[in-house]
Amino acid sequence: MTIEVRNIVKQFGSFRALDNVDLRVETGELMALLGPSGSGKTTLLRIIAGLDWPDSGSVAFDGEDALARGAAERHVGFVFQHYALFRHMSVFENVAFGLRVQPRKIRKTEVEIKKRVGDLLDLVQLGWLADRYPSQLSGGQRQRIALARALAIEPRILLLDEPFGALDAKVRKELRAWLRNLHEEIHVTSIFVTHDQEEALEVANRVVVMDRGKIEQIGSPGDVYEHPASAFVHSFIGESIVLPVDVQGGTVRLGERRLDLVAPASASGPSKLFVRRHDVTVGPSGSGVFEGAVKAVRAFGPMQRADVVLSNGHGDTLIEIDAPRDHSLKVGDRVGLQPQRYRIFADA
Repeated sequence: MTIEVRNIVKQFGSFRALDNVDLRVETGELMALLGPSGSGKTTLLRIIAGLDWPDSGSVAFDGEDALARGAAERHVGFVFQHYALFRHMSVFENVAFGLRVQPRKIRKTEVEIKKRVGDLLDLVQLGWLADRYPSQLSGGQRQRIALARALAIEPRILLLDEPFGALDAKVRKELRAWLRNLHEEIHVTSIFVTHDQEEALEVANRVVVMDRGKIEQIGSPGDVYEHPASAFVHSFIGESIVLPVDVQGGTVRLGERRLDLVAPASASGPSKLFVRRHDVTVGPSGSGVFEGAVKAVRAFGPMQRADVVLSNGHGDTLIEIDAPRDHSLKVGDRVGLQPQRYRIFADA
């Protein structure tokens, strides 16, 4: 089932939540809508589901007008962040609910319902909890039951709104891998909303980065991380060192210090220099584009993170760098920093 969104606009009073958004989701794809709060990702998901309506634009499923149908007619499974399980129903009855309320002409028999629910509970690996109630489950178990309930009606499309947002970090990580593996089994066209970049990069086939109601970039996880299309994407995805620079005639300056870096033709005047922390080589004083003094060092695992004050001839700039622990950085060391890869974007 393909999803095609064209020129979607959604306004809430004076706030434009979606601003002429175009998006195509391919059959069987697992796509992430990634962005900060207020970027429009949940609004877009709800419009696709039929829970909200756009002010203008179109939504099509396999070429058919989805906006001509209500939410119940779109055959979409929706998983909410906070599970929305019925507390007075057992796990089995929660999963069976969507099947029991279907119109009589398409409703399965009781035998078929029991088989379908049993198969789904086995699929999410929680068949042994069929007789329990939501209050007796962990957060991760509740979310898996919510997903089984969404799948019960055999949806053509599966939509998930911050599906792991209410869970702790360890459980989130476990469920990411579980969801990715599950999708490979069921192969339902799926979209999930998240503000967690690591979650999007780990789980999705493609990532849609959104900000202020617009799509900033669409690409594979590798594309959006390695080749960010804008300053926003670079700053939002991954940890970067960001420095205010000035570009004039191809010359890059940090304060009064001229940097031996090549600026793109698109950059001129006040700009931002972005460097991933792991793309900076740390060496002795005089060995890199930047020169600085180590002010603090924190070691964790195989890496150490250091606060370095850069000398730029016009005040000082504090940055954080990562280096292997065998580099033995100490407070007070003078170091040279050489970016192996970097991007420069003109200020908007």
